[in-house]
Amino acid sequence: MPDAPARVRTGLYPGTFDPITNGHIDIISRAARICDRLVIGVAANIGKGPMFALPERVSMVQEECHTIAARAGIPIEVRAFEGLLIGFAHEVGAGMLVRGLRAVTDFDYEFMMAGMNARLDAEVETVFLMASEHHQFISSRFVKEIALLGGDISSFVPPLTLARTLARVRGD
Repeated sequence: MPDAPARVRTGLYPGTFDPITNGHIDIISRAARICDRLVIGVAANIGKGPMFALPERVSMVQEECHTIAARAGIPIEVRAFEGLLIGFAHEVGAGMLVRGLRAVTDFDYEFMMAGMNARLDAEVETVFLMASEHHQFISSRFVKEIALLGGDISSFVPPLTLARTLARVRGD
């Protein structure tokens, strides 16, 4: 009997990534160890009033994830999306949604989202990865606020994102 073709485990890590933080990088690095292929879905999410336009966020995530993909030895694809997450998961062939958790407050929201997504498609699993202790308090919202108020965000974001965020704050 011939061997069945290997099944590719595709994970989808969605977010606004406005901007991408070291916490996001941590989750992406760890998700790359449990997937054969990882898609990072950058959500349009205009309602959050993004600092960076969607194409800029996609570009930053791509640039920051290049070395992670090489180190993990898996393809990491970065794509913009709008609409229902489950629809996007189907579009990219993802059987796993990767979600990062920082604190109990994240869990409440993520638990409800996982339940709704499971009702929409029980074949797509949600996998929660706890933020490492160094990144549990980092959020894009706080990073933007600190940067806009002139604070030092260098320990919260990767170097390329730091440069772009500071340039945006300066109006460059």
